[in-house]
Amino acid sequence: MMDRIKMIGEQLKEILTEIRTAVAQDKHLKQTLATITTIPGVGLLTATVIIAETNGFELIRSKKQLTSYAGLDVREKESGSSVKGKPKISKRGNKHLRKAMHLPALAAIRHSERYKAIFVRIVSRNSVKMKATVAVQRKLLEMVYTIYKTNKPFEKDYLQQNAHISENS
Repeated sequence: MMDRIKMIGEQLKEILTEIRTAVAQDKHLKQTLATITTIPGVGLLTATVIIAETNGFELIRSKKQLTSYAGLDVREKESGSSVKGKPKISKRGNKHLRKAMHLPALAAIRHSERYKAIFVRIVSRNSVKMKATVAVQRKLLEMVYTIYKTNKPFEKDYLQQNAHISENS
């Protein structure tokens, strides 16, 4: 078992080295990934998976379309007026994107006040931690899309800056 763990660790190092080499050869991709990794919780591997799975957001036109493509959109179950089920995520999208967003969401909840506040608000409303984690996954994915499209790095105090600007206007 220890030999297998050691072998998998070595393979992981090789894969990360290959990713870094491929990224270093493409200036535009290197700059894009550097900008995306400014988001709390999103590292090189996550950013690479997102860009690869969405083909550089080539066919994605909106955040709503992206969340639907990832399967993180909410689906309500209704049948007539008597049967109403709990809303759930559709899971009809790209499972690799959902899988890639799970651990970054947990890291963002732990290290970013913005995402921690979202998590706490949703948990206090319905006391289901997984729902709150999925909501943070969706928010992170939308943030990656926004940063990719605007090519501006993540700003921790962006909301406070814009609130201050609008108050002065």
